[in-house]
Amino acid sequence: MAFVRFSPIASGRALRRTGAALAVLGGVLVVTVVAVDGPAGPRRTADRQSTAERPPPATAAPGDVAPATPPHAEPTLPAAPPPADLPVLDYRPAPRGFPGDPAAMSTVRLGEGLRPVRRLAVYDAAGGRPRAFLAPTISGVPVTLPIVARRAGWAAVLLPSANRSVGWVPPGPWSTVALRDLLVVVRQAHRLHWYRDDRLVRSWPVSVGSPATPTPLGRTFVLGRSLLPGRVYAGVEVLALGAVPDDPGSVPSALRGAHIGLHAWYDSRQLGRSNSNGCIRIGRKAQELLLAELLPGTELLVLDRFSAPQQLTDTGPPPQAVRR
Repeated sequence: MAFVRFSPIASGRALRRTGAALAVLGGVLVVTVVAVDGPAGPRRTADRQSTAERPPPATAAPGDVAPATPPHAEPTLPAAPPPADLPVLDYRPAPRGFPGDPAAMSTVRLGEGLRPVRRLAVYDAAGGRPRAFLAPTISGVPVTLPIVARRAGWAAVLLPSANRSVGWVPPGPWSTVALRDLLVVVRQAHRLHWYRDDRLVRSWPVSVGSPATPTPLGRTFVLGRSLLPGRVYAGVEVLALGAVPDDPGSVPSALRGAHIGLHAWYDSRQLGRSNSNGCIRIGRKAQELLLAELLPGTELLVLDRFSAPQQLTDTGPPPQAVRR
């Protein structure tokens, strides 16, 4: 009981919530998924700043003197028109052809998320080949993808349903939101560390995937949340992540196509072990706090080792571990 699966059925919810049906364990149970929006909070100076879209430079008439381009400005690369029959990124495995995350194990927090306003094409490089479409929602859940890089007016984002992969989005119908939080899961230590604005807030023991079904390494993000009633989940909502099992064939057939989740567990004595099907299990009180505090798009980084400093820096953590 370790994965989270969306179905394509959508339904309306009250103010600032979007609902969808979600099936767990191959359709044994149908529950409600909600993605909750909230205030973005202040942005650090070191975070990547959102910029207004720049119009293409006007063509100079004969005899005119074209304005000098600032040395730091990079001309916007054009986007090839996407074919109408491209696949759409959803909860199923993502299409092939996207590049790998260039810094999948980086502890530098991703401070900005991209929200599609309407359907847009995702490319394999800035100015490259279109590979898929990205809709504003996945199974009715609003999409926020962490931005990992910018180039020539384009933004590279972490992709859902594809581990350690990124796609490039040209300037167009999308907005940005500040992301203040970072969750770091340490597989060998069985710990989860919560950072806000690069400062350590709390740490908790967790269980991770077994050797046969390991929790995937690298950075992913909170895709949405699901209400899973039942004793095993301690009656607390689950955070569905963008990550999927690295080896889909290693999990039971009923879980094929499902995503990794972060969720509470009914027996706290089982925490601190490698005993799940890939999900991250945490205590009930910790899960309730994260549900109340985290925005969709929040980055979650899975590492084998991590020193957990009180303050993250752009050069990585100091060698000594500091835990709470």
